[in-house]
Amino acid sequence: MIQVSVTSTEVRNQSGTAKASGKPYSLNFQTVWFHTVDRQGVKNPYPEKAEIILEKDAQGAALFYPVGEYTLAPQSVYVDRSGNLAIAPRLVPLKAATPRPAAAAA
Repeated sequence: MIQVSVTSTEVRNQSGTAKASGKPYSLNFQTVWFHTVDRQGVKNPYPEKAEIILEKDAQGAALFYPVGEYTLAPQSVYVDRSGNLAIAPRLVPLKAATPRPAAAAA
């Protein structure tokens, strides 16, 4: 499981005209922090900053992730049209820890 921390709901927009097609584009990004491991499987001491592209609602507004702890959804990993393994991060919230029942008074 890859843990992802979202610490801000700030969205960065990048828009323009694609050079190849001449069509306009608009992408929304959100900064997240990935808790990764090294090649030996040892957890890195600090999370790593990355930007993910956000989906849009029917009106074109960015669907940002609320502040919280997440993991990658299974649909984040797919095989692209070239046959290469690819990742398009989609996040699912980590379940909150279930509170333990209070100890009975003796």
